[in-house]
Amino acid sequence: MIWRTVLLLTLALVVALPQTRAAAQGRGETVSAEDWQKYKTKFLDPGGRIIDDGNGGISHSEGQGYGLWLAVLAGSAADFELIWSFTRRELLLRDDGLAAWKWSPSEKPHVIDINNATDGDILIAYALTLAGERWKRKDYLSAASKIAKAILDRTVIDYGGRTLLLPGVAGFSATDREDGPVVNPSYWIFEAFPVLDRVAPSPIWAALANDGRKMLDQLQLGPRKMPADWISAKTRLKAAQGFPAEFGYNSLRIPLYVVRADIDDAELLSRLRQGMLGANGELLISDVTTGAVRATLTDPGYQFVNHILACLMERAPLPDSVKVFSPTQYYPSTLHLLGLSYAKEKRPECL
Repeated sequence: MIWRTVLLLTLALVVALPQTRAAAQGRGETVSAEDWQKYKTKFLDPGGRIIDDGNGGISHSEGQGYGLWLAVLAGSAADFELIWSFTRRELLLRDDGLAAWKWSPSEKPHVIDINNATDGDILIAYALTLAGERWKRKDYLSAASKIAKAILDRTVIDYGGRTLLLPGVAGFSATDREDGPVVNPSYWIFEAFPVLDRVAPSPIWAALANDGRKMLDQLQLGPRKMPADWISAKTRLKAAQGFPAEFGYNSLRIPLYVVRADIDDAELLSRLRQGMLGANGELLISDVTTGAVRATLTDPGYQFVNHILACLMERAPLPDSVKVFSPTQYYPSTLHLLGLSYAKEKRPECL
């Protein structure tokens, strides 16, 4: 009788394993438990803040938003709640519903810049919407709606026939700067806009996405024909005054955002890839005026951006060096996990 019981249990497990894997895939867990554990061990502190170890150990709304997003992709409701608790308690201090962008562990008060960073607000609201829908949490959806409405009310403007996204409420408008409004093209997180439209319905989201696409088509600066991190939209689009005139650490995530949003624009992606591709797959930071290389980035998280474009455009499988996630610093590691998540969900042939 014992052997029959063992046999039946074994058969039950064999049958259940594929169903369990299918159920996990159906829940959208595109960041593995192992990779998420590696990420949170290095960057998530016990209090719920994501640590930017490449920027003096501070935390910011962008990092909290990325952390929330990755927690959803990993299917970790407990970690999501931990990160959200810190975000809600420590950053949502403004009276307009947006998050203060910069938090330092070494200073009191910890918030050292109360201005918002709009990409952080978008990431937080996006992740809250995904989490609310996935785990049927009305409180998350309500919080997402409040932030999304504040983004529309406080940071989206019509200027010169364009729908633009101000990087922050203060400091970037035409009244704040001689060359304003100033925008950051990498703040257009295209996949988030239709999702935010579900919690804060408005035709402005589609207009913002459409004009963001047009802007990327027009931003062909210098000999490499690349966008700059900071752009003056006062008249024709050009590099903004007072910022490095470069395709830099902000802009390098643009191709990843484009492909994750399923934007099929071979011309745009080809131009971006050509402009940032080093001889050995490195990602290049460059001057948008002269085309001169300012930095050569070899971190796997940065290189992943070039490699996923190679897979999409040339059917070149991802090299082994970027298939396995091993955290390095906060920013490239975040991009790496978002890229691997995309490949697992939509481009398994790349893996």
